[in-house]
Amino acid sequence: MKKLINDVSTVVPDMLDGLIALNPQLSLLQGGTTVLRADAEAVAARGEVALISGGGSGHEPAHGGYVGHGMLSAAVAGEIFTSPSTDAVLDAIRAVAGPAGALLIVKNYTGDRFNFGLAAEIARAEGIPVEMMIVADDVALSASGNHAGRRGLAGTVLVHKIAGAAAARGLPLPEVARIAKEAAASLGTMGVALTSCTVPAAGKPGFELGDREIEWGLGIHGEPGVSRGALEPADAMVGKLLAKIIDDLALQAGERVALLVNNLGGTPSSELHVVAGDALRELAGRGIEVARAWAGTFLSALEMAGVSLTLLRVDDERLSLLDAASHTSAWPALSGRVAQVAVRAAPPAPPGASGATLARDATLRRAIEAVCECLLAAEPILTELDQRVGDGDLGMSLARGARAVQLELDSYASATTPSAVLRGISATLRRVVGGTSGPLYAVMLLRAAAALEPSGGATARQWATAFSAGVDEMMELGGATPGDRTMVDALKPAADALYDALAQGASTDAALQAAVCAAIDGTSRTASMHPRRGRSSYVGERAIGHVDPGAHAVVLWLAAIGEALSG
Repeated sequence: MKKLINDVSTVVPDMLDGLIALNPQLSLLQGGTTVLRADAEAVAARGEVALISGGGSGHEPAHGGYVGHGMLSAAVAGEIFTSPSTDAVLDAIRAVAGPAGALLIVKNYTGDRFNFGLAAEIARAEGIPVEMMIVADDVALSASGNHAGRRGLAGTVLVHKIAGAAAARGLPLPEVARIAKEAAASLGTMGVALTSCTVPAAGKPGFELGDREIEWGLGIHGEPGVSRGALEPADAMVGKLLAKIIDDLALQAGERVALLVNNLGGTPSSELHVVAGDALRELAGRGIEVARAWAGTFLSALEMAGVSLTLLRVDDERLSLLDAASHTSAWPALSGRVAQVAVRAAPPAPPGASGATLARDATLRRAIEAVCECLLAAEPILTELDQRVGDGDLGMSLARGARAVQLELDSYASATTPSAVLRGISATLRRVVGGTSGPLYAVMLLRAAAALEPSGGATARQWATAFSAGVDEMMELGGATPGDRTMVDALKPAADALYDALAQGASTDAALQAAVCAAIDGTSRTASMHPRRGRSSYVGERAIGHVDPGAHAVVLWLAAIGEALSG
């Protein structure tokens, strides 16, 4: 188990110390693990209903991240995935409840219901007005069955927001409780996990998933879901989750909802936004209006990779509560309003950069198509090589460029001016291929085009001269030279070999073969080089023994050109 903790027994207090230190509007109840509003006493004195939630830790930012104006008055934190004690909940009630009383917002887990419920009974006996409501938004479990009931999931956070806004308006306890209960009854949530999570005290994952397996309908405590299936594209998974929620809530076309895309802990923002986009499209296709939407980490399960989707049926009153101001460390500052994706037209290309049709010159077109096909086929091996010494994106980047060139081949300038074709390919690559390979290949092609311009590129020797000029320009821009363990270690020997062979009277086929052999030799040498440039330089000695993936790609496309022109 690898976790950034000091000791398994002090995870929760250590975590809360950091949270409180970074948020001056919060305080910690002495002797416990309850987060309070620093102004809780003043808020109670002016007659606001106190809102208290909590449960086991491990769901951060829930629930301490939602303590503040417009949301919770207190969050009672238990140990990881363990309900807090009755006395801890009772202490929180005593600390924040004034004459207006307190509403306990409890997720539907047996331990939470028992401990919060008993604390409520004791508080009432002491004369404190207390109501408790249960959130059970998990649609993966049927309403009845051989289980403890539907679980409380990420939809609980929306109840915090709505009830908190109602309390901040000064509404009495029965009214705040009614609003919260009606919101909870209009919620549906379902999740899908790509990995399990590890409870610090257990030291191992709660369940195991294969490389292509996912878990459907899980809770938030590292337990398995209701079923296991094969990994699918994001839009397919989103469609299944939403279909279940929509069916459970009996949502109809024309209704309005709020959407919550929740990170279960280990999902990157890029994937959350993919899921959010898919969810918005799916709901639009069903005629359901998304009035508000948020994506982020709201209620997690430690480091579990995966998402849950929540839908809340809304009307104008509920939207006004969602829109009300709140000041907490975790509720997003974004309004949640959804707009059409704004797409701005790209500026037009300079005159003459494109537009003419590439003539069906067999030699040039055959070479371009061969390179594209080669790079598409090589994507898996280039990805594997790059994962060993870099960030693993080379295969995908070059394949993306190859697909773009294939699609735009007929839009490049006339093949009667090969330099214009190279400029067209250069423009494509610099537009669609990021990282370092895109601009480096783009500048090489641009410089080669400039070298071809005076001659028209009619002979093999003129192409060899242009190739050498392009490689030299790439070296100038990138700062790499042979021996730095980059694609230059294949390109420079290949360019020199091609030029020298043609200068000595070799045939084009023989000269191309000499270039390929020089590139192979240069690439093999990179396996013993200490990297000084590129992403491999961050890996250092661990790159030794592996050839540079960029150099290997050069070998592949040079060989493809040779085969295409000799065929």
